Amino acid sequence: MITIKSKRELKGMQKSGRLLASLFEELREVIKPGISTWEIEKFAQKYVKSHGGRLSEQGFEGYKYGTCISVNDEIAHATPRKDKILNEGDLVSVDVTCNVDGYETDSCTTYPVGKISAEDQRLLDVTKKAMYLGIDQAIVGNRIGDIGSVIQKYVEDDNHFGDVRELVGHGIQPTIHEDPEVPHFGKAGHGLRLSEGMTITVEPMVEAGGDWRILQKTVEDPNDDWVYYATPDGSKAAQFEHTFAITADGPKILTLQKPYDGFEKYLPHFDEE
Repeated sequence: MITIKSKRELKGMQKSGRLLASLFEELREVIKPGISTWEIEKFAQKYVKSHGGRLSEQGFEGYKYGTCISVNDEIAHATPRKDKILNEGDLVSVDVTCNVDGYETDSCTTYPVGKISAEDQRLLDVTKKAMYLGIDQAIVGNRIGDIGSVIQKYVEDDNHFGDVRELVGHGIQPTIHEDPEVPHFGKAGHGLRLSEGMTITVEPMVEAGGDWRILQKTVEDPNDDWVYYATPDGSKAAQFEHTFAITADGPKILTLQKPYDGFEKYLPHFDEE
């Protein structure tokens, strides 16, 4: 079921999103060569709890952790691990859902670890721009397919990377996964029509090798049979994600990070209304 959010709900989600965005801002200084992905999990847990929120992925559908942390060829849903040490030149995607006072937001950023190659930087740049191109299509009266089609064209036709099909964006609130599904591929003018008050995520996952398929893997832990996804050819992957509201004044991003650097048009002001 798709729900249209009230101004009260949007204000609550804005508060949740600001906390989540601030976590990602802090992680820029935390993520560096030599740390484990488990240390990222511990930092996120402590930071969000100390600011009045909780990591709501923990316990959802049996997941044990508050973050999903995927490194290099891992596309999504990988777990934080004590023996997964970050090295110079790695790419690490941190995907987090945050709940503050019952309001959910969801975001992901792929970070460079130390100095990375020019090609890896291009992968990050293309994936991030693809996300914003998709968000720009999320206006009242457009359709779900308008979001996916512009992402697919930019990722695959313009840049010859792989645009993952099987993992999609989604509606959010009151739980972290709600209708509708928001694919990152598709046909313009097709699919559900977008309405004011909807809150959704756009979260393209891009493979450097050009393949759009995903390889299912299982965590190598006798106490955990969690499944995650990797590139089938071993190439690196990146993901960026924001939660945003569809408004009469365009999409308003609830998880926008500082510095805004020209993205002020996406800033929500529900708490001032």
